[in-house]
Amino acid sequence: MKKLFATLALGLAVLGFSGAVWAQAASAPEAAASVAAVAEAASAAAPAASEAAAPAAPVANKGDVAWMVVATLLVIMMTVPGLALFYGGLVRSKNMLSVLMQVMVTFSMIVVLWFVYGYSLAFTEGNAFIGGFDRLFMKGLFDPATGAFAMGATFSKGVYIPELLFAAFQATFAGITCCLIVGAFAERIKFSAVLLFMALWFTFSYAPIAHMVWFWMGPDAYASADLVDGLNAKAGLIWQWGALDFAGGTVVHINAAVAGLVGAYMIGKRVGYGKEAFTPHSLTLTMVGASLLWVGWFGFNAGSALEASNSAVLAFANTFSATAAAVLAWCIGETLVKGKASMLGAASGAVAGLVAITPAAGNVGLMGAIIIGFVAGFACLWGVSGLKKMLGADDSLDVFGVHGVGGIVGALLTGVFNTQALGGPGLVGDWVTASVTSNAIGAQVWIQLKAVLLTIVWSGVVSLIAYKIVDLTIGLRVPEDEEREGLDITSHGETAYHN
Repeated sequence: MKKLFATLALGLAVLGFSGAVWAQAASAPEAAASVAAVAEAASAAAPAASEAAAPAAPVANKGDVAWMVVATLLVIMMTVPGLALFYGGLVRSKNMLSVLMQVMVTFSMIVVLWFVYGYSLAFTEGNAFIGGFDRLFMKGLFDPATGAFAMGATFSKGVYIPELLFAAFQATFAGITCCLIVGAFAERIKFSAVLLFMALWFTFSYAPIAHMVWFWMGPDAYASADLVDGLNAKAGLIWQWGALDFAGGTVVHINAAVAGLVGAYMIGKRVGYGKEAFTPHSLTLTMVGASLLWVGWFGFNAGSALEASNSAVLAFANTFSATAAAVLAWCIGETLVKGKASMLGAASGAVAGLVAITPAAGNVGLMGAIIIGFVAGFACLWGVSGLKKMLGADDSLDVFGVHGVGGIVGALLTGVFNTQALGGPGLVGDWVTASVTSNAIGAQVWIQLKAVLLTIVWSGVVSLIAYKIVDLTIGLRVPEDEEREGLDITSHGETAYHN
């Protein structure tokens, strides 16, 4: 029966596409014999042709694409307006617009630099520390002649999203990371100095750390056991170590926090610091900003699954619960220490929880996430009070106290609660078979600690050099009289409010 269907199908094809041959046929019997011969040959050759055929090009699932578009938009909302309003409300009214400008323009500049060369340095094959220039100017991501997009790997074999979408998603990470640094030296830095420093730091700190933590060859490359060692050697250094960082505890938060702390030292304290009150001018806006951060962070964390998958669901739930736990912990801590819980404390607690759960989002179970949130709430409260006094730096908006401390807490506790024995999902121990296992807690915590320490050292050294370059070229700080008048007027010629 199969041979009959094959003969009929081939006959139809020959009728449709071989008219010239038929025109030259001498007789009907000869034609029939020709058809039979061709059909027999085609039937014999079909298996060989099937085996030789190239595999079909990967096609992205529309649901995954839709989710990643939404996740990207959510992270943009985190930055502008979320982070901008959160920071803006915390400064004095005379510096409100300067902070909004620094966040918005920094984000815009980094997005452009990311698409020009940053993505290529972070997410192409190079060495253990930095990528190459295969994607310089985003070449190769879209073919205008065919309308085809290059596909980027996810964390599941055979599952892809358009690489251009992945690049856009990661652009928002690069942008918000640089914007976080703004809070450490707010109210006293030149606008031009901010932009020059960000360009340097993004190039030599963010891109390398992102490469070291997140670059690997993708699950489908691990086709057989004999390829594993070679593929692992092509990955980023911290990935090779086996460090777990789901959405950027090291890449984003610790990286930015160290840069901010170095900046606070190098730029110096604000005029009147320790003598005058530096109270937030609008806790209402800070609350609005913190709320936008919380909502947008679901794109940040759950989006890092790169699929509309179970991993995204876990990251979503963990982000939700850990943040709530951190709010409660900060309020409890404030009540115990000061006798009252504050709105500023609640908003700061939310950010602390969001920071801490970032590396753990898809790497721990729900109860582990809640514990991480509680620990982060108390730890970051200490970070903005006790630790800040110990460090002696004028970290204007407590970037290190929240993002540094929270990022370190989250990174280390990821190593604890990833294990399946404590309700975590474990980790992929063999990418050839995609089998899941759990490392010993002590071993994984040590790996996490190494990643944290490397990030601190790398960002610290790059930041020190970058600030020095800026200081020697255009200068870091505005004159004292301009600082007293406020950067809104002196740097931008406008005011946020009119009496």
